[in-house]
Amino acid sequence: MLNNFLLKKYGIAATDIAPAKRGYWGETWQVQAVDNCYFVKLDYNYPHQNLYKNSLAVMGYLCDNGIDFIGKVVKTRDSELYAHYETAVLAVFEWIDGENVETDDTRTFEFQMLCKIYPLTKQGFNIPIIEFSDNTAVKFLQKWNELKNAPSSEANNIVLSMLEGRSKDLHHRAARLSHFASLCQNDMSNFYITHGDAGGNFFVGDDGKHYILDWDEVMYAPLERDVWVMACRHWARELFNDTLHENNISYELRPERLAFFCYYMHFLFLYEFLNDFMLKGIVESISNELSVNSWIEERINFADEL
Repeated sequence: MLNNFLLKKYGIAATDIAPAKRGYWGETWQVQAVDNCYFVKLDYNYPHQNLYKNSLAVMGYLCDNGIDFIGKVVKTRDSELYAHYETAVLAVFEWIDGENVETDDTRTFEFQMLCKIYPLTKQGFNIPIIEFSDNTAVKFLQKWNELKNAPSSEANNIVLSMLEGRSKDLHHRAARLSHFASLCQNDMSNFYITHGDAGGNFFVGDDGKHYILDWDEVMYAPLERDVWVMACRHWARELFNDTLHENNISYELRPERLAFFCYYMHFLFLYEFLNDFMLKGIVESISNELSVNSWIEERINFADEL
């Protein structure tokens, strides 16, 4: 039982454990103890577990250097950042009461907070380093081919029909990704510790403070990784650049890197959603991503003009 495990491994005497619907990866729980409340996240996804474990070291380093808005990792009795529970990697965090909010108005706070992270970048963490390549498109196209060769079914045929309907666009975008990956390979400088989805994990706490949570996908990458979602908005690019300058970070967003991330992330999502469909029969995510009305289309249209 989870409550027994937490008591033995962490010394946390849980009085109540309830589901906490936070995060895409893993199983999450709100754990109430007599004197405190905790957020417990279990990652059962084996390929993702190393990312999860290694991200905790970065979080610990950032907290040790004065960053108080990312969620504090609670260590085990043995001073470890995580534990193994059944087949999962388990980590415990201090609970933050608040609301997950993402609006144009929160961008100012989000960018200011990220600019507290970037100067703390140092090498040596066992986290991914972005590769300027078309690997996400290659993996997606391979997965698409797997579906073509899979046994016929009504659901498979529906998804294949959607993919074929966007075939011209998808192959064009794959070629564009290859083009911008090649351009970006000419300069591998200015890589920082990046979050990857800070806006989607921006919390307004009940205490009035702002937080950026869920650092599972922390990566060494150029800053465009943290702002590509808003790159199609001139005011957001300008705000981000101004915030960098205000914080003495000598960098400006580069069009070729913004375009790269627009295409790169599009195919990453497509691959993950198509994989989810093939493993679990989940049609909705891949259907939404392929829609001409998808949120991604504005970003792709922006990249197509660069």
